[in-house]
Amino acid sequence: MAKLPRLPVPDLRKTLDRYLQSIQPFLREDEARGRSLFDVSYAKRVQWADDFEKGIGRICQRKLHELDTRSPHNWLDDNIWTNYAYLSWRTPLLINSNWWLTFINDSSVPESILCGDTASGIEPWQVRRAACILHRILDWRARMLNQHPDPDTTRTGVWLLTNTEKMFNTCRLPRAGADALATRNPASEHAQDVMLMLYDFVYTVRVCEDDRTPLPVQTIENRIRAVALDVIKRIEVGENAVPVGVLTSDDRNRWTENYQHLLSLSPTNASTLRAINESIMALSLDHYTAMPWDYPTPTSPSSSQSSRASVPALDSDAEFHAHLHNTRSPPQARNRWFDKCLTLSLERNTRAGAMGEHTPVDALVPSIVFEYSVAAGIDSSTFSKPVPLPLTLEETRLRDDGEKGWTRLDWVTDKQIESQIREAEGRAQVLIDNSEAGVLEFGEYGADWISNARLPPDAYTQLALQLAWYRSRGILTATYETALTRMFNAGRTECVRSVSVEGSDFVQAAKEWGRGAGCVAEGGQREVEPRALLPLLQRAIQVHARRTREAATGRGIDRHLLGLKLMLEELPVDASTFASSSDSPSSSSTTFTSAIPPQKQTHPLFTDPLFSRSQEWKLSTSGLSAGYNFRGTGFGSPWEDGYGINYLIAPNRIKFCVESKFSSPLTSTNKFKQYIADALLDMRAICEAGELELKGGKNESVGGVETRVQARL
Repeated sequence: MAKLPRLPVPDLRKTLDRYLQSIQPFLREDEARGRSLFDVSYAKRVQWADDFEKGIGRICQRKLHELDTRSPHNWLDDNIWTNYAYLSWRTPLLINSNWWLTFINDSSVPESILCGDTASGIEPWQVRRAACILHRILDWRARMLNQHPDPDTTRTGVWLLTNTEKMFNTCRLPRAGADALATRNPASEHAQDVMLMLYDFVYTVRVCEDDRTPLPVQTIENRIRAVALDVIKRIEVGENAVPVGVLTSDDRNRWTENYQHLLSLSPTNASTLRAINESIMALSLDHYTAMPWDYPTPTSPSSSQSSRASVPALDSDAEFHAHLHNTRSPPQARNRWFDKCLTLSLERNTRAGAMGEHTPVDALVPSIVFEYSVAAGIDSSTFSKPVPLPLTLEETRLRDDGEKGWTRLDWVTDKQIESQIREAEGRAQVLIDNSEAGVLEFGEYGADWISNARLPPDAYTQLALQLAWYRSRGILTATYETALTRMFNAGRTECVRSVSVEGSDFVQAAKEWGRGAGCVAEGGQREVEPRALLPLLQRAIQVHARRTREAATGRGIDRHLLGLKLMLEELPVDASTFASSSDSPSSSSTTFTSAIPPQKQTHPLFTDPLFSRSQEWKLSTSGLSAGYNFRGTGFGSPWEDGYGINYLIAPNRIKFCVESKFSSPLTSTNKFKQYIADALLDMRAICEAGELELKGGKNESVGGVETRVQARL
């Protein structure tokens, strides 16, 4: 089996040079707006970078190498990234951190069921589809975790094998200051169970043998069905679940306090929490079909019970809107455990999706698993009855659950917990009502056309997003694109800084061209020949492709800068540490250093407002696979006035899944989708307009390969 190399500590000077390149677009924009002269401002940053490299930066770099030496995998992922990016953040996981995926419908489910209704209750087809998807997930898990090392396994295969294990049988645990991940315990009595939630009742269901082999899908269906019948019986006698799961949607400090209070109330709660934390994953069955009136829309930015209309048609925008939002965040955050790393959810009409906590792995890993699990629909030949029987109270009375294979998980609560749940529901609903999520399925062209134009599809798509942003706001913003460092042992991600001087040149020139005419200020549209824009687009794509390669091969800058900054803050504040910094701008260094608490060291490189501005990711982006089995995906924008964008590039279409906040007057998911579509159409026109001029001539390399640039429909 291929052995993955160790993630290196990047070269200090090269990181500083790349950082200086990355801030040039912002300094140029400042000069254009009359704020400061580029040459003066840039020279100051160069001086700070040189001072850092020659002085205290060498100490920080040495400390990173020492950290790497004593780390089992590498300096970053063993020590810094998981805690900094996830566990130390105290904002709610709901929307802010958790990712979500919505699946295509299963054509073997009767259309009368798929269309949905406003009735309440668990639907037999819902149970059957849940069992089928769950069985395929468990089959993937068994194949990955039980696979013996194969000398022919590729590096990508090694990466996938390693990361599959990380997302099962664990859970985020609320802790003061910084959360933790539950330690996987293969010997746990719950290691082969899934956590099941219905009507906010919580159960565990045994779904695998001790060797991780999934039980037959018929057995899994029978056990889920038995739990559903048990819930029906409990509701019939007047029992109501205490929705403790809602507390997991709250900010992490409140949830930490409530978690500890639950533990103090009874050993029962400790047992329940242990079962949840150690189970394979969560399965949530919702007793309703989500309706569009339960969620905010661009025309009505708050959910409203008074705006109820007829049940939307299958595959309509309204129907899809409800599916997407319920997968991401059900009303009042009910029937979910947001700390669980994987949650499969199904509505009454069998619409299915997934949501997960981000800490163990990035969303690409579960997306691969769920692509596999949804690829095959319900196989009726694996069930004793091709059509599942209705769930009735009569069946609960007749059923013999001798070896039932499932267990109730109970809670002991008090008035304090019940009050906290009500308050958490209100806070969760505010977050839900403020989130505008939507999907643009751009079907004019996709990866095939872009590749035929001899352009890399991902870099091309990133430039389209840059153009869409610039047309919508008229300014640049720091843009984050996720690059995977999967070629390294335990590697996760690095940031690609999408904004570049070359990209800025292109978007500024193309802003007012074509469909961007509406962005023009008074004075009329500038005459720009589309053929003149093509070289700008090519150069911008070249730079982005190079930065992507650098990030993916351990030469990115943001993780390195973070490590350097953290090493610096650990150093004692001692003038002797600056002995080699006598040539630095001492007045600036003194000002920045004396302004912070004495227990932390600093440097003007990091206290520079431009350093923070260059990391204000108001355009946060990430690409997945083509995603044929996903109706939509998503993650929340990290900034109130920004966008979170997940995109899926297929041969003949590009799907953009966009999230923003209603509370910001500067953003609109609905409008931004149109900006993206217009940018993509204009960029195709730019490429086509340059085709005749490019024919017969040799063209510059794009994306690192010397090729001819041709754009064909």
